[in-house]
This record gives sequence, C-alpha cells and structure tokens, in this order.
Amino acid sequence: RKEKAGVSCSLPEPSWEERLANAVTPLWRLPYQEQLQVKYESQRKILQTLASRLEELGIDAQKPGGLCCPLQPVVPSPIINGYRNKSTFSVNRGPDGNPKTVGLYVGTGRGRNIVCVKANHVENIPSKHKQVAECYEEFICRSPLDSCILFHEGGHWRELVVRTTSCGHTMAIVTFHPQQLGQEALATQKALLKEFFTCGPGAVSALTSLYFQESTMTRCSHEQSPYQLLHGAPHIFEELLGLKFRISPDAFFQVNTAGAEVLYQAVRELCQATGDTVLLDICCGTGTIGLSLAHRVSKVIGVEVVEKAIEDAEWNAAFNGISNCEFHSGKAEAVLPQLLASWEDARPLVAVVNPSRAGLHYRVVRAIRNCRSIRRLLYISCKPEGEAMRNFLELCCPPDPRKKLAGEPFAPVLAIPFDMFPHTVHCELVLLFTR
Repeated sequence: RKEKAGVSCSLPEPSWEERLANAVTPLWRLPYQEQLQVKYESQRKILQTLASRLEELGIDAQKPGGLCCPLQPVVPSPIINGYRNKSTFSVNRGPDGNPKTVGLYVGTGRGRNIVCVKANHVENIPSKHKQVAECYEEFICRSPLDSCILFHEGGHWRELVVRTTSCGHTMAIVTFHPQQLGQEALATQKALLKEFFTCGPGAVSALTSLYFQESTMTRCSHEQSPYQLLHGAPHIFEELLGLKFRISPDAFFQVNTAGAEVLYQAVRELCQATGDTVLLDICCGTGTIGLSLAHRVSKVIGVEVVEKAIEDAEWNAAFNGISNCEFHSGKAEAVLPQLLASWEDARPLVAVVNPSRAGLHYRVVRAIRNCRSIRRLLYISCKPEGEAMRNFLELCCPPDPRKKLAGEPFAPVLAIPFDMFPHTVHCELVLLFTR
C-alpha cells in the first residue's frame, strides 16, 4: 500500500504463481549476471564472518576486504532454466481448496497458512517433472482415497519425487501412508497406480522406473521402509565427465548435472593430486567425485551413510572399469575415526567432504584434524553460513585438549562459489583448507 500527497493507492496482490516463484526462486526476476553478483556478495559476507570468528579465536585471518581468504567470482551454471534433475512435489490444499493439489508450498506449517500451488511456471523445474506431477494429480483426483495432509487425520496419497537424467530416463517415487489398509487393499492401490502410468493417461510420462513407498513418517529411508518397484528398471543412469553412474531412488546426486561437471572439474584441479595420492571422499553419495578423480590418484576411499548409494558407487566403479576404489557404508562419525586412527600409509592423503546442510559430525572433524597425513582438505558446502560454519571453526581453531583436537589447525586459503541453483539465493561453496 502506498500513500502520497494524501492519495491512497493499493498495489494488486501478487498471484499465487508469483508468490510461489518468489518463495522457491526469489531471484527469478533478475537478469542472470545480476543473480551472480547477488550471490557473490552473500558469499563475501560469509567469508567476512568466518574471518571475524577466527579473529575471536586468536587467529589472524584478516585478508584484503576483511575476508578469511581470496574469493573468486561465482562460476555460472551452464544451464539456467529447468536444470533440476530431482524435484519433490507435495500434496495439500490448493488455492481453490482442492486437497489433492500436487505442487510446492507457499506459507509455513508454523504459520498454519500453507497453500500448495502447482509449479508449472517455476523456472528451475524441467517440463518433464511438471508433466509427471500433473499426471500424479490426475491419478489421485480419480482415486476414492483421500490425500494425507495430517497423519493423524487419515488419508493416504502423499508426496511425489521425480528424478531425470540427461540420458532421457525418468524415475517417479510415490509416497503413500498405509493408515489401516490391509495388504490386499494396498496391492489394489499399487496395481491401479501402475496401470495409470503404464496403460492410462500417465503413460505420456514414459517412466523408466515407478516406485512406491509406504511411509508413516515424514521422511523414510529404504532400510526403514523399502522402495517397491512397481514398473520398469530398478535404476536410472547418468553420464558425467565421461563416466556412467547408476542412481537408486534415495541416492544423493548433485541436483544440477551440468553444473556438477564444472564443479568436479574444479575439485580435480584443487586437489592437486598426484599418482601416489590417496583421496578420501567423505559423504561420497554414488561415488561421483571419487570416481571422476580415480585415474589421477593411487586410491579412492569413499564413505557414505546411505547403503543403496554405496551399492551404486561399487557398481559405478566396476562398470567404468575402475579398480582402485573402496567404499564404506555407515555414518561417517562411526566409520572415519576407525579408518584414520590406525592410518600408517606414507602416501599423501587429500580429503574431500560434501556433507548435507547439517554439516559434518564433530567426531568426523576431530578425526580429520588428528590425522597428520591430511594436509589438504576441500569442503563443499551448499549452506556455508549454517552448520558448516561450525565445522570451519573446528578445523581452524588452535589445538584444544579438552575437545581432543590435538592436530595442527587448518587454514582457509581459497574460496570458489559455484552457481548450482540459478534463480535461488543458494550457492555451492568450495573452500580449500591446507596446513
């Protein structure tokens, strides 16, 4: 609302489509070069904050501009629109009150003002994902079963995950709350879903894989409730830097494939690996980083919590004829301290970590700090201002016997942001630490 010279005028309320675009892709109105500048400034502030926090620990970390280390310009994404290879769609009430709307949320649960808006206009989602979401909405609208908006109120149909690859593969994963349904009723619903996507209107989606997961939790792993393959192949495949990768329903893969190629090429250079280097790939997912560097190093050791992703990583290594990799399944905080405590290998050891937004567990940081063989560390973070900041400080702080941080501290020496998420405010920051 604007008031000027005694005249009151009201600006029109933004449409639901605009509200969703503003929530999911807040930079969508800006020309791409301006988006990159916005992101550069946000990364600069993060490095200033890190410098200040290090100063508080008694570490002289101030570089030109108040940064903790030099910051390179944001590396642009090769693809700006429709770059996502994975999208998660919710099921909830739409602006028209339809409780079976498939889209993305505007509003918050805390504010009790959630509205589910179709994502047909959202610029970072590819048309194939939107098509599958439209088909899923048509299916559940035909179904006599309700959508599951609040678990305790009943209902069944829940979120949809769509994954695609540059090879033309499409995987759809439907989450379903079984409530009190018996096995016969569940089998009926699975058969109807399969029929719709293979013989009915949903066949236009040309799915490579259709999965179904019964889940009574907000998020559920394959171990907690297995993904059930209803149709097609158990995996989809992607090609990256000349290698072929197998992807399971819940395996991590960088959401921007073309951007990931640029990122991994930079990681390859920053590692400065030689023929006798051992590469430690922590939070390795399906093994993309380690496998892309395998031909440059003597050995790759990958650690990943998702068991199916490790199975994919091992398959990927074998399929691509790579024999110098070993992968360990389990939580990094359980696996890594054991791996490094008895480390006696004389070969140089370089670590690459690519954790989730939750950052690295303290025991992982401690194991890295206390392993003298690790002189070079690459930390890839999608949210460096969050929990990763705690990790940065733990890596760089003076030795602290109380925290069992005995090893020599690291120092940040270079930061490179990569725009893996055009139209959003997020960046993937690669921070190089040495000691």
